[in-house]
Amino acid sequence: MGNKISAIVLAAGMGTRMKSDLVKVMHLVAGVPMIQWPVAAAFASGVERCVLVVGHQQEKVRELFAGRGEVSFALQSEQLGTGHAVRCAMTELDPGADTVLILCGDTPLLEAQSLAGMLKAHRETKACITVMTATLGNPFGYGRIVKDATGKVSAITEEKDATEKERLIDEVNAGVYCIDRAFLEKAIATIKNDNAQGEYYLTDVVRQAAQHGLSCLSYKVADPREISGVNDRAQMAEAARVLRGRINRELMLSGVTMIDPETVYIDRGVRIGRDSVVYPGATIEGNTVIGERCVIGQGSLIQNCSIADDVVVKAGSVLEDSKVGPEAAIGPMAHLRAGTELSAHVKIGNFVETKKTFMGEGSKASHLTYLGDATIGRDVNIGCGTITCNYDGVKKHKTVIEDGVFVGSDVQLVAPVTVGRNSLIAAGTTVTKDIPADSLAIARSPQVNKEGYMLRKK
Repeated sequence: MGNKISAIVLAAGMGTRMKSDLVKVMHLVAGVPMIQWPVAAAFASGVERCVLVVGHQQEKVRELFAGRGEVSFALQSEQLGTGHAVRCAMTELDPGADTVLILCGDTPLLEAQSLAGMLKAHRETKACITVMTATLGNPFGYGRIVKDATGKVSAITEEKDATEKERLIDEVNAGVYCIDRAFLEKAIATIKNDNAQGEYYLTDVVRQAAQHGLSCLSYKVADPREISGVNDRAQMAEAARVLRGRINRELMLSGVTMIDPETVYIDRGVRIGRDSVVYPGATIEGNTVIGERCVIGQGSLIQNCSIADDVVVKAGSVLEDSKVGPEAAIGPMAHLRAGTELSAHVKIGNFVETKKTFMGEGSKASHLTYLGDATIGRDVNIGCGTITCNYDGVKKHKTVIEDGVFVGSDVQLVAPVTVGRNSLIAAGTTVTKDIPADSLAIARSPQVNKEGYMLRKK
């Protein structure tokens, strides 16, 4: 037996118990579509090619894996059972593969090391079929593993077809199989649907192997959670909880501190540097990369951001599609919207919102400010209550503030407008035209004091 392996991943069902318009395998689990988890585990275990059996909303699954040459697709237009699904996939297998790994697209907790161990055992024992199993305290709903006197698997009996004696068996089928390619091609063509469900069961190939005296062995995983399939949103939440635990543990072992990891929500693929600290309630999603020695405050939400070393994100801040330079400080309660880019040593304080804004090194906006469609130079001070008025009701316009500018409190910058370097804008000013470099800009209504007015009014 050679070592070339192809996988078949069953992903054609709608998943009616999800009560959703979206096909089950495309629901996000710990930040990625559910089907990405078993596919990634298969490749990490040594599989060279995967055939995804698609049906309901096949275009969504195809789009997810578009451009990946090692992934192909087989259409199961009618969902007639797992055996029928595998039959649909046979023509798409790599012609050079002599071993087929079969798994389900709704099992996100399967680990690559378990699949690799199963494949290794399959090769070493020269088995015709190896079935992944687990022992459950309550095996209801799972297919039971029936063994002969020698300990080999003689059959897998589904719950609805099981006898009372078979239902007492606590070793159950994980729905993961490693099968000799030549045997599978013959067996899958002959299975029948004479069972309680009227479906073509993949498990019938196990019975065929046993009847022909071929070796069919089990491979039991230590953690039965790995075999858990997701059928509804409650099970999906439980799977996500387990996966987040794995993600957080891996990050902590790599040098990240989490004050309370059970309350930290981090997506698959997020990277965080060593000696960074993540506080409770933080959520870090998407393609986020966080550097070393950062502090991510309580209740922060970070999505698709690049954050350099030594950055502090204080409590309650929201960062989306933004880039943050080293030693910047953000928050508390700040909001960096898409297109924000902060250079080194920038400070964004409480209740400051930015959008499509660049801030140069050392600049700061400490509180209660909106900066949109703006380019801001180095060492600029943005006073409390400053607003860039970037939208005229039809178009967005740009504000440019050059190096060294001091913007007083309660200033409105009506774009398009440019403020020259080293200028001072007095508090309360509405800027409607460009300000030359080294200038003072002031635009206020004259103050009038009417002495004695309140006494006369009384």
